[in-house]
Amino acid sequence: MKILIIENEVYLAQSIATKLGELGHICEMCTSTKDAIRSNNYDVVLLSTNINGQDFHPVIETFKNSIVILMVSYISNDTVSKPLAAGAKDYILKPFMIEELVRKIDHYQDYEKLKKRNKAYEKYLTHTFADAKHGQDLDTIELPLFVSSNFQKYADAFAFEYAQKQNLPLHFLSLSDTKALSEIESLPQNSIIYIIDYQTLKKADKKLFCEIIADKKAIIVSSDKIEDVEYPVLEIRSESNVFDKGEILPIEDYVKFIVLNYQDKYPDTELSKKLGISRKSLWEKRKKYDIVKKK
Repeated sequence: MKILIIENEVYLAQSIATKLGELGHICEMCTSTKDAIRSNNYDVVLLSTNINGQDFHPVIETFKNSIVILMVSYISNDTVSKPLAAGAKDYILKPFMIEELVRKIDHYQDYEKLKKRNKAYEKYLTHTFADAKHGQDLDTIELPLFVSSNFQKYADAFAFEYAQKQNLPLHFLSLSDTKALSEIESLPQNSIIYIIDYQTLKKADKKLFCEIIADKKAIIVSSDKIEDVEYPVLEIRSESNVFDKGEILPIEDYVKFIVLNYQDKYPDTELSKKLGISRKSLWEKRKKYDIVKKK
């Protein structure tokens, strides 16, 4: 990283620069805030608040996109509280060990990376779910909640929007993962658990699963019809042409979509032939997906 050290005690600045340089960082030094604000191309700024008669706010404003860490000899409103309120990230009390300074730098660097990544994910999800309107009143939702959906994207949009409205993090799990049940048990209450692939559970495991989620803030999604659960069940259906959305559907979703949308256009003999299944299999699919053929 490129680091600017603003310190009027030259010996101290050189000592810090040498130790950080040994760790692979590129360091530059200056002794006044006026010299410091001539450039803002730094990842980290170490700002001494012991420089008498100088205003630190222009430095903090100039380096608002950098990690500004205050180096202070004592704690007061002027040396710590006001600079932090202006945008500095943290402070370290002199004298300090270089390892503690590096720990702070690494912590805030990781934090900034995560913040940028999270912002990118939020923009991507907003774009992805722009056409996925689930039509549910989120204020009436109580968890745990089971969701039956013929299109995963609509269930995803519902779960992410609900978590955002509740201002809680979303923990994603698939029940196709053999470790999912033990992971659910260990999760805390301060997050919403978004669980997919409920239809993959064996009947014997479903009872245990329902016991595990009893006190969890969980949204559970299945592509099949959900029966025999004591929790609320919500159906989110897409009747629009999902093939226009640029999605690749699972085989079961494809068959379900074709049966639902083309059973009134073709007789069963022709429809089953087009799907490559028998008329008996077609009847079983209707029963499985709870599809009623109009007469």
